[in-house]
Amino acid sequence: MALKILEEVNNFSLDRRTEPSLPLVEGCAWTIVGLAASLYRRRTPYIRVPTTLLSYIDASVGAKTGVNFANCKNKLGAYIPPAAAFLDLSFIQTVPRRQISNGLAEMLKMALMKHRGLFELLETHGRMLLDTKFQADNRVYGRNCMQVASQATRIAIVTMLEELAPNLWEDDLNRLVDFGHLISPALEMKVLPSLLHGEARGLLTEEEKHRIINCMVGLELPVWHEAFTMELIQKSLQDRLKHSGGLVRMPLPVALGEAEISNDTSCEILHRAYVKMVNSDS
Repeated sequence: MALKILEEVNNFSLDRRTEPSLPLVEGCAWTIVGLAASLYRRRTPYIRVPTTLLSYIDASVGAKTGVNFANCKNKLGAYIPPAAAFLDLSFIQTVPRRQISNGLAEMLKMALMKHRGLFELLETHGRMLLDTKFQADNRVYGRNCMQVASQATRIAIVTMLEELAPNLWEDDLNRLVDFGHLISPALEMKVLPSLLHGEARGLLTEEEKHRIINCMVGLELPVWHEAFTMELIQKSLQDRLKHSGGLVRMPLPVALGEAEISNDTSCEILHRAYVKMVNSDS
């Protein structure tokens, strides 16, 4: 698809200095457009206009582009931030309910890593945001709906920017935004489209764990998938060590809204956690 985009750009005779491309697409397609922009005449500016909730609070503020290769997610790519990003929540009303839930998962990730207040917003108002698709609905939920939608998305974007902006080129591999990424890329590649990016994602008290699970259920997120096997976990751990300087660098929540990077997560520890999770699920 990146090559097809490049052909169209070339046929259009795009002036890379005065005519940035303007893709109105969701986050996955953005990474392809961004890669094409990085290749065409070495760098052509582009503007992002997110049309899904996930891209609204995640891809819209990042610099990473890429395409899948060799059965691995985003194996080929480049870092090329957009010239601008235009955010309009009205686009979100056109997407399916599951895509709203998928974006809420990304918001929940940032809440667990960095912002207890955002978690409590999702815990209290998550179902309302899911039902209204972040749009005004005075008849059912009153005027509070848009206020909550704006507040939640703003916090999610700000916390994402706090993590991405100082480390735009990922020189530092200790990234809280990678919470869940030890396993989720391999799981996504194995089971797409049955699991989306946000759906495929500690050191918490039992109460906190139950609150998180209940919040996930309220946001209509899966808490288990049959493809989540110990074999997949072991392979993901090996890949992580290979590409992260020999360290796991696993972000783990230590409380609601607080997280630390752990390098002590061995395969044995993951196996014990996996067995405990399977037993509790059954």
